Amino acid sequence: GIVINGEAVAYPYGIMNWHEIVNDRIANQNITISYCPLCDTTVAFNRGNSTFGVSGKLYQSCLVMYDRSDDSLYAQPWGQAIIGPAVNEMVDRIPTTKTTLRNWLAQHPNSKILSTDTGHQRRYLNGYPYGTYDQDDRLIFPVRGQDKLAHHPKEIVSYWWEPDEQSPRDQFSGHSIQVIHDEIRTVGERTLEMGDASGNKRTIRARWDNNLETVIIEELDGTQLPSSTAYAFVYPAFFGESEN
Repeated sequence: GIVINGEAVAYPYGIMNWHEIVNDRIANQNITISYCPLCDTTVAFNRGNSTFGVSGKLYQSCLVMYDRSDDSLYAQPWGQAIIGPAVNEMVDRIPTTKTTLRNWLAQHPNSKILSTDTGHQRRYLNGYPYGTYDQDDRLIFPVRGQDKLAHHPKEIVSYWWEPDEQSPRDQFSGHSIQVIHDEIRTVGERTLEMGDASGNKRTIRARWDNNLETVIIEELDGTQLPSSTAYAFVYPAFFGESEN
């Protein structure tokens, strides 16, 4: 789910599992919602006057998007261009929330919901198209950094990231944190301190939202930050070791 200027929209996973990218317009803003079913990562962002599509390529077993205006390729879990004219540029991210449709509508009863009337014939709401992939320890394609993995590869985490001005090849440079959903559910919340892009110390909070039954990462004043959920294997593959 996403809220922009008071306008709420829900994007069911049953549809996103098949199509992965939706180019939409909410509250007079052109946005893209991207979801990788192999990674459980969601990155939403302002897309300007372009639209984004699914390239059919993968990087570290995760979705690679492309910008239709210049064919730049983006590693979706970073929201960063990795090939093309926009290489090393980041998308302008927007906060999203992973929850059930029931919980979302309880909080946002006037929310719009992405329609299953897509022009395609798919079993959108009647089954998961990847078998037991979301529960077993199988990774379909090779992924780096798994020697750093301390949890089941499909454990649900949330991560927040802020890049800096460096641009090493095939690596992320900046600051990031991850939290395990089950751990935050147990403790209620955690404050997290790390550096920011300017080299200063920054404190944010990860808390369990009982109404939405999910982790929210936010500023200490309650402003939601543009984090993403993920399967646990994603974080070491894209960010290395957590700062927390």
